[in-house]
Amino acid sequence: MVKVSFNSALAQKDVKKDAETLIPEEDKDVEAVPLRRPQSRAWCWCMCLGLALMLSGVVVGGAYLYRYYILEHGQVFVCGMNYREEDYMMQEEDEMELELPHKMPLWRLEQRIEVLESEQVALINVPVPEFGEGDPAKIVHDFQRNMTAYLDLSLNKCYVIPLNTSIVMPPRTLLELLNNVKAGTYLPQSYLMHEEMIVTERLEDVQQLGNFIYNLCRWKDTFKLQHRDRIYGLQKREALNCHKIRHFESQVVVETLICEA
Repeated sequence: MVKVSFNSALAQKDVKKDAETLIPEEDKDVEAVPLRRPQSRAWCWCMCLGLALMLSGVVVGGAYLYRYYILEHGQVFVCGMNYREEDYMMQEEDEMELELPHKMPLWRLEQRIEVLESEQVALINVPVPEFGEGDPAKIVHDFQRNMTAYLDLSLNKCYVIPLNTSIVMPPRTLLELLNNVKAGTYLPQSYLMHEEMIVTERLEDVQQLGNFIYNLCRWKDTFKLQHRDRIYGLQKREALNCHKIRHFESQVVVETLICEA
């Protein structure tokens, strides 16, 4: 009789091989799942980081827009003021007392005012007047440079003169006035003041007058002005070429008469 025996080690290897062949393909895929989890977590972190960067960009962009379009460009008002025609020369503050003649017709002046309080500048845009006389104009009152510039849009000429702080309100006070007008707590009604100016000389370099006046007057014929005293009876004899600009930067409407000899 022949005795048949098997090697136990070989038998175990064959059993393992058979067992491996019996494992279905789905079970192998299940074992591979843990290897993909770190990748999904990394993708999730990347997405969260991207969203955080987007939100920070929105915040920074909003701050930028607020800084340069609200603070830099200031507050803009489109308003008007009622006034009566009155032949009244500009005088010193202690002499500015006048009773308004209520029988005279009431006029209205509309204009656009932009106040840059941080820059201490007021920008005024006077459109073509619907009633009365006057040229359309753009005006810059620069309190840091202590200068005023008038751009007569009809002539396309620019005129500069030292700022008259006796009638032009500083930006903070002007803002308070305009906000009261906007809220309806103050209904402006004024009289018309006259000031006459004469052209003295041509100004070649306007860059020295600051960015605001430079942006207004660059590439335009620019001239210096000085105040001219009105002497009744003499001004009729002089052959002057004059243009009027009616505007307001306070509670008073001013008619600026710019004359060239």
